[in-house]
Amino acid sequence: MLSLTSFVLAAGVFTLVPGLDTAFVLRSTTISGTRTGFCAALGITLGLFVWGASAAFGLTALLAASKLGFTIVKWAGAIYLFSVGIRLLLQPRGKATPGDALRGVTLSGWQSFRQGLTTNLLNPKVGIFFITFLPQFIPHGVNFVAFSLLLAGIQVLLTLSWFTLLILMTVRLGAFLSRPATVRILDRATGGIFMAFGLRLALERQG
Repeated sequence: MLSLTSFVLAAGVFTLVPGLDTAFVLRSTTISGTRTGFCAALGITLGLFVWGASAAFGLTALLAASKLGFTIVKWAGAIYLFSVGIRLLLQPRGKATPGDALRGVTLSGWQSFRQGLTTNLLNPKVGIFFITFLPQFIPHGVNFVAFSLLLAGIQVLLTLSWFTLLILMTVRLGAFLSRPATVRILDRATGGIFMAFGLRLALERQG
């Protein structure tokens, strides 16, 4: 019980730290609505669980040990994030209302889910975080795989709960966030964040 309590507290702090996932969920909600925001959140949290399950079964340990595997995933993720980021930075949209003249550039629920999942899965640091973070909270004598999956599930629930709160808050601020100037700022800020994380990922070394 102490291990679970400690993990919830530590994972909660990790979840609240703003980052790439938070920026993507906020932008998806603002641009394309609540449903799309939740789809983005589900894609990201599915990615988290895949990494957590991989850590439980030792797959991410192989990634951490393989320099070539780490490099391939790292550069794929960095290029993906940078390309998305630069597009948002250079081509911010002027409206956020779904169904307007910019219908073709809004994200559907499936597109948002897929992009959230892809962004998460192409970040090898998430996997390495799991294989270094989870074992610290696994008591001796328990089933390692089962307890790791439990901790990964808790992380997913915490993250989804936080994203839900953010989405509901964004809906309440919908009038302000849908202003053309705000949308352009949000797009450029998100693009800058994506590019920064892409650059950071490209410069990461296998620890």
